[in-house]
Amino acid sequence: MFDLDGTLVHSEHDYAALKRDLGLPPTLPVLEGIASFGAAEQLRLFDRVDRWEQHLAQRATALPGAATLLRDLAQRDTAVGILTRNTRSTALATLRATGLDRFFAPELVLGRDEATPKPAPDGILHLLRRWDLAPAAVAMVGDADFDLLAATAAGVTPIGYDPLRLGRLEGLAALVVGHLDELVPFFRGAVSH
Repeated sequence: MFDLDGTLVHSEHDYAALKRDLGLPPTLPVLEGIASFGAAEQLRLFDRVDRWEQHLAQRATALPGAATLLRDLAQRDTAVGILTRNTRSTALATLRATGLDRFFAPELVLGRDEATPKPAPDGILHLLRRWDLAPAAVAMVGDADFDLLAATAAGVTPIGYDPLRLGRLEGLAALVVGHLDELVPFFRGAVSH
């Protein structure tokens, strides 16, 4: 399983600016900030976030090594899915814009409308049931604490993607990589056992 933004694709999300524009508390993540408002205001704010995300999706680019890794997994017939805090429609638009859509079945791309957003493990557990796999057979790759916390809560292997090697994911991940190509031999070893 993969997170999308910052893990497989680069998109220019300026969350601090978005929170200012929406009047959200700067200390809370966007979704949690929106949850602090009443239902009508939440709908208005989510509409603005959806439009912002769709705009950014069109400008997204695949990160170096993403296509190589996904191609290798596809050749090995390895199941792959996406779990994102974006909407599914935004995730699918991002995948189309980057050319990575050919690697993911749309029903295996889960957004905030299909599962409680990370760090909740719900989306991971949904994909585990869909694939009929035990948690020990699956890894979640992500660039943020939420990704790795969700993986740990679901019992799957948390893998951190830290291209700048800042060390911020150490202690949360079983493995931290700085380039997606580093995962090719890791997954080959995992699949061959």
